Amino acid sequence: MTSTRERQRAAARARLEREMAERAARARKRRQTQAIVGAGAVLLLVVAGTVWLASTLGGDDDKKQAATPAGAVQCGYTEVPKEGRTKQVKDVGLPEAQQKNAGTQTMTMDTNLGPITAKIDRAAVPCTAGSFTHLASKGFFDNTKCHRLVTEGIKVLQCGDPSATGKGWRETDGTGGPSYNLAEENLPTDKRPAYPEGVIAMANSGQPGSTGSQFFIVYGDSQLDPNYTVLGTITGGMDVVKQVAAAGDDKAFAQQAGGGHPKKEIVINKLAMSDIQG
Repeated sequence: MTSTRERQRAAARARLEREMAERAARARKRRQTQAIVGAGAVLLLVVAGTVWLASTLGGDDDKKQAATPAGAVQCGYTEVPKEGRTKQVKDVGLPEAQQKNAGTQTMTMDTNLGPITAKIDRAAVPCTAGSFTHLASKGFFDNTKCHRLVTEGIKVLQCGDPSATGKGWRETDGTGGPSYNLAEENLPTDKRPAYPEGVIAMANSGQPGSTGSQFFIVYGDSQLDPNYTVLGTITGGMDVVKQVAAAGDDKAFAQQAGGGHPKKEIVINKLAMSDIQG
């Protein structure tokens, strides 16, 4: 009898041990499965994060590329701080930063003495052409005098200062201008003379990035330092400019920058910029 109970107990212990071993084995498998699944999830998160980061950075690049399509450039128009503006500064906002750098435009100045026209190549001066287009759309140049004429040394007629207070081709000599500046473009560093007859160019303060609205028409070859943006070429009305030059100037600025007010008054009734062609 005792022997039978012992055998039964031994068999029960053996079954229990087998069950415990099987449970332990199942537990190990669960842990292994969970570890594999966890590692897979981490790997998936890492991969997903990498893909997201790459797509985000790539998306930024795409946005930047989309912001400046082919045939256009980003222009840096710098606003003049309000505390640094004189009463001669005219607030006209800022031009669009993105400007087309292809095609041509025609500038037409309707003056009291007759029309003056110029051709502007956007490939050479996209930002300056964009500025002129913006200013013209605001009527910035309308009913303004060409304030300075030089007949000795250089031969230029200067315009573009709404206050008509300018004394020189540098814009600091005549403080009238827009509420922003822009960088110089298309500098004639390899040309002799740098500013031949028929050129229309931009005045500045002598410092880089100080171009504004003032410009000068060259009616006779002039050897200035090549620091002034060549905006375009006069295509009509040079006889009007030479008519003003022939009348001379009042020498008001002779001791400073040279020249003076034109004795024969010339007023820009309206300045217009055509649509871009080509």
